[in-house]
Amino acid sequence: MPAGLPVRPPIGERGVTVNGVEPGTPCWADLATPGLEDAKRFYPQLFGWTGRVSAEPAAGGYTVFLKDGRAVAGAGPPASPDQVPIWSTYVATDDADLVATRVEAAGGQVLVAPFKVFDQGRMAVLADPAGAAFSVWQPMAMRGAELFNEPGSMCWNELVTPDPERAKDFYALVFGWQPEERSTGPVPYTGWRCGARIVAGMMPQLKELPGDLPAYWSVYFAVADPDATAARAAELGGTILVPPRDNPAGRGAALRDPQGALFSITTLR
Repeated sequence: MPAGLPVRPPIGERGVTVNGVEPGTPCWADLATPGLEDAKRFYPQLFGWTGRVSAEPAAGGYTVFLKDGRAVAGAGPPASPDQVPIWSTYVATDDADLVATRVEAAGGQVLVAPFKVFDQGRMAVLADPAGAAFSVWQPMAMRGAELFNEPGSMCWNELVTPDPERAKDFYALVFGWQPEERSTGPVPYTGWRCGARIVAGMMPQLKELPGDLPAYWSVYFAVADPDATAARAAELGGTILVPPRDNPAGRGAALRDPQGALFSITTLR
């Protein structure tokens, strides 16, 4: 859960449509799941989203979720039949190929080499040395999410890893991020600075989470009432991994959807 974070909109201004995100900043999140039809039931009922299905036959039913008519996240089928359901963080870049080269040089892995996504953009799927997967997005027609930091939209991205020290070196080499210690309690917490802003965070794995979880990037969605949202997620077939509790950034919870994909919710102070 976020701890010791500066109270600020991490990506754009609250409630304002965003037409593009600076390189090195999380710009999009999407869900890869074999239960796409169920995801199109669960998340709209949880967050008030509507869905827009891609007209491209090769997209496999990829759906852009909208909040008040603005793109906030996506969902599509998994890349392979054995892929576990997962929410992915996308970081904006001017050059996906260069980022992939840096990832390998820094000890990470290129899971899916850079490729063009129709006329929308160019992306790659990557992993850091501890195995945390993330994606990069080089925008063309699609710039990224259009709304941040409002209920029902992405508001934070956080690396949970057993090796924070190696992650500091890795992400500095890949994105130029500078780590800043933000701890205000017993759990160490790091903010990732990109230029003038803290754009993401990092923490060790919480003991409440399953011990077999690998390193991962967690996607946070803003909500007005985390207690009610967590209860609603459970009613819809999801699971509450970490019950709602207060933290320096607000109040949040860690959840799983009915297919098992992990995501988090939080209020913003």
